[in-house]
Amino acid sequence: MIAQIQGKLIEKNPTDLLIDCNGVGYEIKISLNTFSALPDSEFIRVHTKLIVREDAQLLYGFYAKEERDMFNLLISVSGIGPNTAMIMLSSLTPADVAHAIQSDDVATIQSVKGIGAKTAQRVIIDLKGKVLAFESDAENIGGANNTNRFDALNALVSLGFDKKAAEKTLNKIDSGANSVEELIKEALKLL
Repeated sequence: MIAQIQGKLIEKNPTDLLIDCNGVGYEIKISLNTFSALPDSEFIRVHTKLIVREDAQLLYGFYAKEERDMFNLLISVSGIGPNTAMIMLSSLTPADVAHAIQSDDVATIQSVKGIGAKTAQRVIIDLKGKVLAFESDAENIGGANNTNRFDALNALVSLGFDKKAAEKTLNKIDSGANSVEELIKEALKLL
């Protein structure tokens, strides 16, 4: 029903936004990835998904359409509600989720708070063929050697480095022929 909102940013918190759109203030729940990606400019636009429940009408916002599309896929899985989907999108990018689903990586999906082994397996089974568009986007970004780069990025993030800084560093050093270990060692020298 409400696909996007454009207006003046009134308040920006890690879990929600307040946007003034022609005098109406919309409270929008967001993921940490959206929080990081949104500029601090006065006027912004977010892609949204309205969830109507018996006791509430909740508006979820996303910086990119891809994140909203992944959110819609995730909430279509039995056992994954909007809050769990937002936690997942706060922990992983849509491309990371797609990669985990396509490579049957139960551990990555299960690493998200609130998702157990059975739910992680259900996510993989239900969404296996539906995330190919996200996976191809990730391959275009990462090149042919995407698996090594993906693994190196995950290792750097787990070591406590900022994901965006780690991605920029990997962009500089990844020739496409590097092993995971080489990528990590070179990135550690630059970070």
